[in-house]
Amino acid sequence: MTTMVGWSRRQLPGIIALVLVLITFLVARVPASSAEDTTRLAGGYRFEPVSVAMPSGFRQQEVRRVNQDYRHIDAWISSVGAAIAMNDVDGDGLENDLCVTDPRIDRVVVTPVPGIGPTRYAPFALDPEPLPMNDRIAPMGCLPGDFNEDGEIDLLVYYWGRTPIVFLARTGGTSLSQGSFTPTELAPRNGGAEYDGPQWNSNAVAYDDFDGDGHQDLLITNYFPHGPVLDDRVSGGVAMNYSMSDAQNGGEDYFFLFESATDDSVRFRQVDDALPTDVSKGWELAAAANDLDGDALPELYLANDFGPDRLLHNRSTPGKLSFGLVEGGRSAVTPKSKVLGADSFKGMGVDFGDLDGDGVYDLFVSNITTSWGIEESNFHFLGTAEDQAGVRAKLTEGTPPFEDVSGPARTAWSGWGWDVKIADFANSGEPAIAQANGFVKGEVNRWPQLQELATANDALLADPYWWPNVTHGDDIAGSQRLHFYVRNTDGTYANIAPQLGLDVPVPTRGIATGDADGDGRLDFAVARQWDQPVFYHNQAPEPGAFLGLKLAHDSGSPAVGAQVTVTTPDGRKHISRVDGGGGHAGKRGNEVHIGLGDNVSGPVRTQLKWRDRDGRPHEQDLQLTPGRHEIRLGTQAKEK
Repeated sequence: MTTMVGWSRRQLPGIIALVLVLITFLVARVPASSAEDTTRLAGGYRFEPVSVAMPSGFRQQEVRRVNQDYRHIDAWISSVGAAIAMNDVDGDGLENDLCVTDPRIDRVVVTPVPGIGPTRYAPFALDPEPLPMNDRIAPMGCLPGDFNEDGEIDLLVYYWGRTPIVFLARTGGTSLSQGSFTPTELAPRNGGAEYDGPQWNSNAVAYDDFDGDGHQDLLITNYFPHGPVLDDRVSGGVAMNYSMSDAQNGGEDYFFLFESATDDSVRFRQVDDALPTDVSKGWELAAAANDLDGDALPELYLANDFGPDRLLHNRSTPGKLSFGLVEGGRSAVTPKSKVLGADSFKGMGVDFGDLDGDGVYDLFVSNITTSWGIEESNFHFLGTAEDQAGVRAKLTEGTPPFEDVSGPARTAWSGWGWDVKIADFANSGEPAIAQANGFVKGEVNRWPQLQELATANDALLADPYWWPNVTHGDDIAGSQRLHFYVRNTDGTYANIAPQLGLDVPVPTRGIATGDADGDGRLDFAVARQWDQPVFYHNQAPEPGAFLGLKLAHDSGSPAVGAQVTVTTPDGRKHISRVDGGGGHAGKRGNEVHIGLGDNVSGPVRTQLKWRDRDGRPHEQDLQLTPGRHEIRLGTQAKEK
């Protein structure tokens, strides 16, 4: 007995350590749904993956050439740039065209959605000539929109190394080709043969009528401070974030207010001072605009890397932008990092949607959430107001109308998150959440060095010299997989990507959605960083009823910002809007898609809210049968 007691005393430190390790493992382990639940939930979904065709003949690369100060972190600098958008670019009435930004060739490619119908045109790369370009400029994303209001979809491309270019469409009903677009500068410049404008480093855009004059405007946000990030001929002129949690030394953000347009031109007025400096110079990776309070002015959410995200209440008038900063308060049980406007996480993607079916918008924000790596938390913000009037009251007083429920909802942890899209892929009446994940794929694990960096003194961070090596061949979260969250009966969410074959171990960046074949089932496409993009054709076995709305102005331009509320016979409300293309690197189509669930066959009450081209707000109720409808919005709504 004495021997046993002595042995126990000698082993007590080890026993305590083992217990602590076990407790730590149980606490850190990501909660998961049962296999039975995930199998049952996955039964309502089915997607067929199809590779996206890309043109040949371009020089291929596996990492970007970067400023000499960034050479030892060239893989980190090269970790973004894959992007994708779905829209009806060729005017055939279907969202069956893709605009793909591919860092492997540093080109923006327009290509038909694969695997659906006959080939309508050959894939081609947009040509910016005669506008100046050089090999120190790289595209970061593509935003479809009718920027000159002529009824045809144009394409805006934003870059690292220069200001954006608007490719104005001139299809005239012909098959798409490189000659179908005329490149036009968004920001005025002197017009020399060599690019001599500012070296913006843009990663996120938002497109909506920000000042309420009836015409859509643009917000261009910048990540790195303006400078030669991709110029391997020079050393210097660049910087990194000066904090891991409160950096405000990124590139400035700029609004462009619509002024005038013709069939072959468009003119915007650049506004540099609409946002406070500490807001404008965040390290934006994502932006989204949406009217939360029902006043026909879109609020704005900016997802920031290395610092607090920003929610801005829109108080603008025609020609004059004005935004109020909305920041949350902290209670005794709320971590500072969970307070909207005071968080310290790495905002990477954002989308709005009604996740709990109460007729009020919620939102989802991606962050870095890797267990045993950097385990922050996604934000699953549910609305706390009963209606839009309550939302307006909270926003007016500067209080967020949201509460984070990511922990109990089991959506807090997924990986190194990026773009996110909230959409109803099964027409069940309950939207799913698709999220891109993964960072740098290679063979050498660099998580330990990254963890050291995350705890380093902020005074060292702004100088790239002090950053640990993350170069070509290194790996940080390189095998993380796309997530596909579906709501369970108990209100928690299950990731059913493995059951659907969506969990490919390749870093993904952008997610675009649209009904490519008009069958009432939302398809989606995914941009992969340094890998082939993929299209997922929706073949849900027994989808519910749906309402698909193509809402356009009299000219045929998508009525970006128009709001839709559908009330089914049983009293359930469903809300959506004509999205201008928010998020990180994926842009959904402009059509409104609302799943109605089962047992809905007759007309449903459909309330539309929009601004006409003179800036006057309108509201109208229609009775619409499930299916697809095209409606023109002038001073009243008329089905075409």
